[in-house]
Amino acid sequence: MLPPAMSPRRAAIMLLEAVLGRRRTLDEALDTLPAMAGRDRAFAHLIAATVLRRLGTLDAVLEPHLRRAPPEAVRHALRAGAAQLLLLGTGAHAAVGETVAAVRALPKGARFAGLVNAVLRRVAEAGPAALEGLDTPRLDTPEWLWRSWHAAYGPEGARAIASAHAATPPLDLTLKPGEDPDSWAARLGATVLPTGSLRLAPDHPPVRELPGYAEGAFWVQDAAAALPARLLAPRAGERVADLCAAPGGKTAQLAAAGARVTAVERSPERAEVIGANLRRLGLAAEVVVADAAAWTPSEPFDAVLLDAPCTATGTIRRHPDIPRLKRRDDVAALAPVQDGLLAAAVRMLRPGGRLVYTVCSLEPAEGEGAVARALAAGLPLALSPFAQDELPGLPEAITAQGFLRTTPAFWPDRGGMDGFFAARVTRTGE
Repeated sequence: MLPPAMSPRRAAIMLLEAVLGRRRTLDEALDTLPAMAGRDRAFAHLIAATVLRRLGTLDAVLEPHLRRAPPEAVRHALRAGAAQLLLLGTGAHAAVGETVAAVRALPKGARFAGLVNAVLRRVAEAGPAALEGLDTPRLDTPEWLWRSWHAAYGPEGARAIASAHAATPPLDLTLKPGEDPDSWAARLGATVLPTGSLRLAPDHPPVRELPGYAEGAFWVQDAAAALPARLLAPRAGERVADLCAAPGGKTAQLAAAGARVTAVERSPERAEVIGANLRRLGLAAEVVVADAAAWTPSEPFDAVLLDAPCTATGTIRRHPDIPRLKRRDDVAALAPVQDGLLAAAVRMLRPGGRLVYTVCSLEPAEGEGAVARALAAGLPLALSPFAQDELPGLPEAITAQGFLRTTPAFWPDRGGMDGFFAARVTRTGE
């Protein structure tokens, strides 16, 4: 159990130890922190997330000042201190002094307090000049991701994606049908995006404190994540399945459109999150706890939305731990899972029914590759390409093949968006 009076700098070090040392997600690591004041907890999260976003850059700044490798916890402290000094605008006195105090609280940390103090003072003296000449997008991106994006999106595309990951993302909301976007934008201090989502600045208040949250006027959903359900085009009264449904944003979209929705989620805990969200929103859907790859409905569906498990590299801007947790081998390891779910989803459809397959991944093998594998396997389906006029305000997201493909480099002047792939197919046969 962590000490109850933990400082935000000490908590940030613990978060980095959990992610980089024990390969826990940042969200999981946050759950292990002791009770802290909301402001302290938020600052610890901000420090840790900033370090994870800019890890390569921070290490390049610190390396010239280190004669030998310090213990990992001390290295994390140095990274946290440098992030405060160079990226978060924290005053030098607080950033250095409080980080040194956090190091003293580490087991056997007192012997490294002088080192941390000296190194961070040198970083503070250099100031922003310490970052000059560094290729930060390249430094902050693991080699395997850089190569993958370079091959898929070209040199400029890879660099634009990596650059977009450096900034803390805004908050996007999806309004319930019938709510007036302009009215809510004015009330929340948000802007209305071309696709209809509302966008708040990164320094927004806690979501639960926003006007309209308790009343169920909206739910949190990245603008890109809202597109696949929209492109499925559910109609009132249709039987629609949402597979791998948690946390439930797409389920809410389908239910709000008037469809009779069955949300399938294998995790009981995540299924409960779906139910809680639906209750807050005043929407109805059947929630089934089951493995979608093995589950059989009582009758075929008119439409299916499959948001398949993936490496989630399209959501790095919101989850900066992903590049530090995922490996190249994860792409190949997930392929059989995606293939099995796609085959199961096709079996759930009535002849003529439509399926949208989507992943929040930038890796082509998980998007276009999964669709190609399904077609090569002889599944009874045919491509049903998206048309540009199905997505007003974002025509560039529709590829020449009729797929949806967004990247974090889209809308750079608006704060970007997550990377998503989606394809629509129709079940063939009788």
